[in-house]
Amino acid sequence: MPNTYMMAVVYMILSMVSYQISASIAKHLMEQLDPISVTLLRMFFAAIIVCIMFRSWKIIPQLKTLKWRYLLIYSLSLGLMNILFYLSLGRLPQGIAVGLEFLGPLGLAFLSIKKRSDFIWVMLTIIGIALMVPWTQLNSLKFSFVGAACSLGAGLCWAFYIYYGQRVIKLNIGMHALSIALVISTLLLLPVTIFQHSPIFTHPEFWLSGIIIAVLATAIPYTLDLLALKQLSSISYGTLSSLSPVLAALSGLVFLNEFLSLTQWFSLLLIMIAAIGVTLNEKNS
Repeated sequence: MPNTYMMAVVYMILSMVSYQISASIAKHLMEQLDPISVTLLRMFFAAIIVCIMFRSWKIIPQLKTLKWRYLLIYSLSLGLMNILFYLSLGRLPQGIAVGLEFLGPLGLAFLSIKKRSDFIWVMLTIIGIALMVPWTQLNSLKFSFVGAACSLGAGLCWAFYIYYGQRVIKLNIGMHALSIALVISTLLLLPVTIFQHSPIFTHPEFWLSGIIIAVLATAIPYTLDLLALKQLSSISYGTLSSLSPVLAALSGLVFLNEFLSLTQWFSLLLIMIAAIGVTLNEKNS
């Protein structure tokens, strides 16, 4: 397997670990703030960090010559994905929220199927995610269908993020694409939080948490995602992302004391097998 492909896989795993830890921190913060305020905190500080990291002010002279169609859709999908995911995270256990969200990239993987073996791995992932949701205990767990709808909406935005992220890469502006997307998402969220009279503007004690979440949830994973998308196909990225529910469940267990049943642990095993299968399949293609 080429080193570039293996590095792309490593980038994805590190991205998902960082993101799920940040989600657990964000869920704790939601005990004091609403999800949209938490999202804005994350986006605002992430935009600053990423722009400084990549010195994105250098891209300003090129803004007039960019093809904005793909870039705007990429930016909107990134912003909506985060808003909807945090709305679902406030209503569902972290593992279930991420499991339902994953149906978005999984659907994109379906559309990218070219070989029968790919279909097997995607189907195995679907079974794993289906087993993860405690269908027989929905009432006792006070399962939120609003939260589920938000999570599925986040998954749809995730699919757009993957699809248009691969096209944004072809604009040849490197990581500046991420900087632009974060700035646009922040500017769109700002009026909403001002209208809500969010306490994040008057209580600096929330800013440190926002910076930590921004680094773990945006600056690190989205940078690694763009690097990974240079080497991975849609089917590889979509199915390898199946590790996200696994890492979400583990993060929820460690940081939030959200325990899983034996059936749910079995579902995680199926998802991990699918991820390994698609990786080996990519090696042989």
